[in-house]
Amino acid sequence: MQSPEAGPATSPTQIHLALASFADEVVGTLARLFAYVGALALFAILALAGLGQLPELQGDEPAAKPGWAVADRSHPAFALSRIDSSEKTASYTILRHPEGGRRDVMRWTGEADKPVAELEIYREGREFDVTRPAASGLAIQMDLGAATTLEQAGLIDTKFGPVALFRPSGTADGTQACLGYLKRNEEPPLQISGFSCQGDTLPARRAAIACTLNRLTLLTSGNEPKLAELFAHAELKRRACASQGSPDWLLGAANAQLRGTL
Repeated sequence: MQSPEAGPATSPTQIHLALASFADEVVGTLARLFAYVGALALFAILALAGLGQLPELQGDEPAAKPGWAVADRSHPAFALSRIDSSEKTASYTILRHPEGGRRDVMRWTGEADKPVAELEIYREGREFDVTRPAASGLAIQMDLGAATTLEQAGLIDTKFGPVALFRPSGTADGTQACLGYLKRNEEPPLQISGFSCQGDTLPARRAAIACTLNRLTLLTSGNEPKLAELFAHAELKRRACASQGSPDWLLGAANAQLRGTL
């Protein structure tokens, strides 16, 4: 006879059923866990893919790198020796590029603040594009617009050597038009460019540019000995200004060969 304190006997079948139920519950929990982790991984992959495509959604071109900016704290490195004390001082702007380039720009204005002359000394940095034509930006510098084509208008002799002149294409010889100019130096890498609208005749405008370049002096080389050497050698070739456009300023034989559109 069974004791009253003893519980009901557990059969082997009940034990097997309990173990099977527990196993099913564990398997179901693991399945739900794997599904949850897989969903999280999918969301993470989609998020990373979305971030990777974000620049393309914002535009086909890559983000623009910082370019030229006004350097207010930089000191002028160049100056023009004055002819007389009444001469007006030009505006002087210094631009710097993160890749190392520097532009010193002097500009003169006339009535109604209309530009009448500009002189730019560009010391090239890593941003300089050797494949770009040297005179490609001269029309913009002359306030003529990028679509304006220029033609060569001869050479002038300066203390820096021959300097090429440019004018808008189709300009007649007797027409008063501003003249652009450009001089490149390989060592040190330097470009002198600008324009002048001074003078009533073509010889006078050429003489005005030659006078400007011959009066250009270096104030500080900024730890660039080759730049100091360039200006020191140029000073030995300095010539007096000829306000009426003396033929001595012109390289007549070369001028006849410099015709064409850029």
